[in-house]
Amino acid sequence: MKKVFPLLILLLSNLSISQDQTTNLDEVVVLSTKIDLPFSKNFRTVKIISSEDIKNSPVTNVSDLLQEITGIDVRRRGVGGVQGDLYIRGGGFDQTLLLVDGMKMDDAQTGHHTLNMILPLYLIERIEIIKGPAARIFGQNAFNGAINIVTKELVGNKEKRTANINLNELSYGSFEQKNISLSTKIIGEKIKSLISYSGNRSDGYRHNTDFKKNNYFIKTSFNSNNSPIDVIASFTENKFGANGFYASPSATEQYEETQASLLGVTTTINSEKLSITPRLYWRRGQDEYIYIRDNPSVYRNLHKTNKVSAELSGSYFSSSGVTGFGLDLSTVNISSNNLGEHNRTTVNLFADHTFKLLDQKLVVSPGIALSYFSDMSFHSFPGIDLGYNVNSNFKLYSNIGKTYRIPTYTDLYYSDRTTVGNENLNPESATSTEFGLKYNTSNFKFSTALFNRNAKNIIDYVKQNEDDLWKAVNIGSLSTSGFEVDMSYRFKSSYSLSNDNSISIGYTNIKDDNYVSDINFSKYSLNSLKHHFISKFNLNYIKNINHSIIYKYAERSDQSNYSVLDSKIRYKKGVFIYVNNILDEIYSETNLVPMPGRSFLIGYSIGID
Repeated sequence: MKKVFPLLILLLSNLSISQDQTTNLDEVVVLSTKIDLPFSKNFRTVKIISSEDIKNSPVTNVSDLLQEITGIDVRRRGVGGVQGDLYIRGGGFDQTLLLVDGMKMDDAQTGHHTLNMILPLYLIERIEIIKGPAARIFGQNAFNGAINIVTKELVGNKEKRTANINLNELSYGSFEQKNISLSTKIIGEKIKSLISYSGNRSDGYRHNTDFKKNNYFIKTSFNSNNSPIDVIASFTENKFGANGFYASPSATEQYEETQASLLGVTTTINSEKLSITPRLYWRRGQDEYIYIRDNPSVYRNLHKTNKVSAELSGSYFSSSGVTGFGLDLSTVNISSNNLGEHNRTTVNLFADHTFKLLDQKLVVSPGIALSYFSDMSFHSFPGIDLGYNVNSNFKLYSNIGKTYRIPTYTDLYYSDRTTVGNENLNPESATSTEFGLKYNTSNFKFSTALFNRNAKNIIDYVKQNEDDLWKAVNIGSLSTSGFEVDMSYRFKSSYSLSNDNSISIGYTNIKDDNYVSDINFSKYSLNSLKHHFISKFNLNYIKNINHSIIYKYAERSDQSNYSVLDSKIRYKKGVFIYVNNILDEIYSETNLVPMPGRSFLIGYSIGID
């Protein structure tokens, strides 16, 4: 961290801070799949990454963007969002749910594929992050939280029909990175469409880490009696060398190809007291893994998963508060040369009611979700949220909830030369609690939260001796506790008269109690981020020049630690230069896969209006 202090001092010395005393707050609406709540009244730990935040951030993909959020641990393998695992507050990568426009992107094969469906940044309007127990809102995969990617709204003057083609990004950088993104908007009287293509290439930052990634995306909105019908289709394919990504660092010739497909239809029907959202979607995943790239006959896996889900959720507004309710039915199947052929049907029923008491200062929101799994029986997820508005700026909140996760097909049936599954695994369960506070003004935001999770039957891959196979087992109980603090401040500087400069600081501390004493080697659960510190600067030097800087410090439970400093200078009409790992830190985030040293990307990028 000593390397960074002179830079921070230099930046602070150029700031002429003057606070705007206005206290009127703009309300940000969190659009969950269940209930729509204004952010200022949603008594959970919720983080919104806006389109402006995305534009100003020194990142090129969603994986890197999520690393800027305290409490979120994205353990990347390589660059460009090629492959990585997503964790929230020290939980496992199978315990985090990713959604796209409210559609659940869980993969029954493994949580390793959670990030396969992420979209290019220019297609994203915002990202909604809910930390803590979220099973009663989103179902069993939201063991430690949920992340919802909200795509761009289709806007335009329907009286003036238009069709145009935009170059959203053209860039080149270290490791022969080449990126291109194109999109077109077609605006008609009753139909609006957004069509996009994004391609990313690299020769790799070391042997056998090259990749080719393509995303094809279509979003169409049909006007129908003031209840638009939205259709979304996305296909992402990724082909990459996986040097040391899995098994062990000595497995240098691994190769993988993944596909993630989504087709969904959504509409919302509103009346004076009732809002109903039906949703139907299909999510397909494919994963081909080859142990030796040039000789697939040595070892090869091919997995194909399909999920079809029909959901109906809604909100009823009455004098006693807001009642959220819904039902979703999904079927999942997998076809795999390693895991076999399996099918699962899931039924979820949920209800949630929000009461406002004591002159609407006290908010009480109890709820429950009931789930039936055809191969795992019946389970329930009760919970309750409490919130108190001390005044318009200061709020206290607390929540408690039960969470649950059934084993993936990889947990149950996988087998190779280093790893073996376990058909007798029990589902994981936990009771999570949280207490927090928020203080917001127009220019200053502060939040802090204490959290605790008491989990049972945690699934991990363990072994007693170094030469043993990794075996999936229920390792027993695990107690995880911690706290996080976030603050941000918007200010004027000597370079800009507007309050569009900002500084933010965040810190998360996590402590895991050992679950059992006789485990010598743990593959996943015992390496959470013990200390996680993030600081960000967003500065506007002159009218059209924006400079963003982010510093990240991470220390894991195994005592490994690293510091990373990134920076991006952007000319607001599109030209940018991005420098990653300025300090040239030597580090890894998972499985001893070394991350690249100092690198750059230069090019042109512009968002979608």
